[in-house]
Amino acid sequence: MIPKTFREVIDLGDGREISIETGKLAKQAHGSVVVQSGKCMLLCTVVSNYHAADVDFLPLTVDYREKFAAAGRYPGGFFKREARPSDGEVLTMRLVDRVLRPLFPKDYHAETQVMIQLMSHDEEVMPDAMAGLAASAAIQLSDFPFECAISEVRVGRVDGKLIINPTRAQLEESDIDMVIGASEDSVMMVEGEMSEISEEEMVEAIQFAHDAIKVQCAAQMKLAEAFGKKEVREYEPEEENEELEQKIHDMVYDKSYAIAKAGSTKNERGEAFSELKEEVFESFSEEEQEELGKLIHKYFSKAQKSAVRNLTLEEGTRLDGRKTTDIRPIWCEVDYLPSTHGSAIFTRGETQALATATLGTSREANVIDMPSFEGEETFYLHYNFPPFSTGEARPIRGTSRREVGHGNLAQRALKRMVPEDCPYTVRVVSEVLESNGSSSMATVCSGTMALMDAGVQLKKPVSGIAMGLITDTETGKYAVLSDILGDEDHLGDMDFKVTGTADGITACQMDIKVKGLSYEILVKALMQAKDGRMHILEKLVDTISEPRAEVKPHAPKIVTTVIPGEYIGALIGSGGKVIQELQKETKTTIVINEDPVTEEGIVEILGTDQNGIDAVLAKIDALMFKPEVGSVYEVKVIKTLDFGAVVEYTEAPGNEVLLHVSELAWERTENVTDAVNLGDVFDVKYFGFDPRTKKEKVSRKALLPKPEGYRERPPRDRDNRNRGNDRNRDRRPKRN
Repeated sequence: MIPKTFREVIDLGDGREISIETGKLAKQAHGSVVVQSGKCMLLCTVVSNYHAADVDFLPLTVDYREKFAAAGRYPGGFFKREARPSDGEVLTMRLVDRVLRPLFPKDYHAETQVMIQLMSHDEEVMPDAMAGLAASAAIQLSDFPFECAISEVRVGRVDGKLIINPTRAQLEESDIDMVIGASEDSVMMVEGEMSEISEEEMVEAIQFAHDAIKVQCAAQMKLAEAFGKKEVREYEPEEENEELEQKIHDMVYDKSYAIAKAGSTKNERGEAFSELKEEVFESFSEEEQEELGKLIHKYFSKAQKSAVRNLTLEEGTRLDGRKTTDIRPIWCEVDYLPSTHGSAIFTRGETQALATATLGTSREANVIDMPSFEGEETFYLHYNFPPFSTGEARPIRGTSRREVGHGNLAQRALKRMVPEDCPYTVRVVSEVLESNGSSSMATVCSGTMALMDAGVQLKKPVSGIAMGLITDTETGKYAVLSDILGDEDHLGDMDFKVTGTADGITACQMDIKVKGLSYEILVKALMQAKDGRMHILEKLVDTISEPRAEVKPHAPKIVTTVIPGEYIGALIGSGGKVIQELQKETKTTIVINEDPVTEEGIVEILGTDQNGIDAVLAKIDALMFKPEVGSVYEVKVIKTLDFGAVVEYTEAPGNEVLLHVSELAWERTENVTDAVNLGDVFDVKYFGFDPRTKKEKVSRKALLPKPEGYRERPPRDRDNRNRGNDRNRDRRPKRN
């Protein structure tokens, strides 16, 4: 029996639509939907345990996977099975998680899983733009305690026109690529890259996306009503004790306010707050500590947070003594590491990033192999966040999702400033050495300087800043904070990172923790961020004002040339013999790629010694040397044979031709060495291919004067000679 299904359709315009369907698949999950646009289909399931885990946070897992079968492909590698998630999948998980997590109750601690799978791929549809919609729609069909429906859309802009969920082809032409997550009444998450757009243009794009999200939220609610909205499950909330909360508040608030107002360093504040916390715990008996320990810790943190926030709202003073618009002291240095191709240190307050830039050929491009996208990145950035950067010792278990996300943000901030004609594959690596507030923005700044130090001709330098927000919903007061500390990120209501050049924004990432953030506050934050970016940019330019004109002596130089496709094989040689020997002789790296359209060979020559690069170019010129019929060329004898001399064109070393003994001189030549010897240099005339010998013909004698009385010998009659041979064969005795 076919199950009853429920379906809602969302019109995207331009003949495109998104459908949300439930009732057919994965019915044992607590909520499941299939979201479809064109041939693209996402299956999303949600499950949450009915008993809370023994933790003080929400153990939420958002998992997004793209199945290779969805695109009719096999997974690459030896094991033909999907394994660890790709960076692209991890980034999509983060986009969805950041919008969903704040909408669960703070005291809901049940293990919760959101699993989104690409089951069918459409080249015209980018599936990650529908992942947030799928997750929220599945949750609306469940009994989870969840505040409201949300959705996410991608916004592009082509020829000045904003587009919801553009195709990948449209995105390549777009000057905006942003993903916005929101509910019907609040924008909650923004992430993307831009081509130096203004703050006003960015706000316009966010509002455009929000209008589309409102429609998608309404469709989810309509589907849930048709399906039969479940009653929200009951769960055991956290224990509360108002009397204890007030007692701890009275003990902690004023002292926390004083500690926050002292304007101390991170370590000094940490020690002061730790001592205060210890003092609070010691005011309780051992039995009370054992019984009320979690609540004491919770109420201490709450009172501390309230004191820090009120200090900023009431006095405009922050934890480290700065005003809301102040940027921490900055110092920078380039060319710090002697053996790298480019390096830079960026230090802002207690945050420090050391970036390196490495130059390579297309062989070093970062290969992206996902069911929804195959391609290569010739500019990419990796971000490392070791435990010592925050003074911690913790297990190291590979690259974290946070490292992937922060690295991607910095990469997007810089990549549009790398020239399209940059001949190198460029890898930037950021090592975060200290962290107390936005190491990703420190990565952007150190990455900019490292690229310029390496001689990459950036169009413009890029700087970045992290902004914060503290609001009081009762009084309406708010404070926008420039260059936030780690504690201000944790205690505040917004984390807003903005990067850009002197002429506009290149990337952003925003997470909003409060409901109903007004566009007025958003615009103020953007304009304040612009002032901060310009201040930081001045520090970068003071350190290195423009990219180095040339790469460093020990860094590889690269030359790219194009050869006709017919010469690719000759340059590679049998079994790669020619190219391997050439690389060894010249100490270069040679990479040959065939243009699929023109079928020409694109040759990249990488080496530190210009003489080696020149030798490779000379070899290529020699391979492509085409003598013209009737022209005269200088040659050099490189070998003598009984029937002639092998000569090499001096303007194309390695390009050889046989000079037959009959073409050495007008007189009959018995021995080749009677006319020429090894090393002799002289001119020859080129006659092209001889149809009789089917070989190239060159002549020395054609350029020599004929001896007096010289007579040409009549050419042999080959037909008569052959007929004579036939008669002789006929006269041979036949064997019985």
